[in-house]
Amino acid sequence: MELMNEIMAWIVAPVAAFVWLMYRTQQQHTTSIAVLKAENAAQNLSHDREIKEIRETVKAIFQKLDGIEQSLRK
Repeated sequence: MELMNEIMAWIVAPVAAFVWLMYRTQQQHTTSIAVLKAENAAQNLSHDREIKEIRETVKAIFQKLDGIEQSLRK
């Protein structure tokens, strides 16, 4: 019985504590990854909107330049 107590105190308890620590750390990493994914998605959406706005602005500029060019050719 004394041997069983020694095994529990020096082997099982530290291993259980290590496993619990690893589980807790893994959960923190999972949460951090989820937050980073959400931030990345938001940044991608914002970037896509900015690119679309730039395309529309460039398209409008080219239309105005085409209008000016046609006016000068007349």
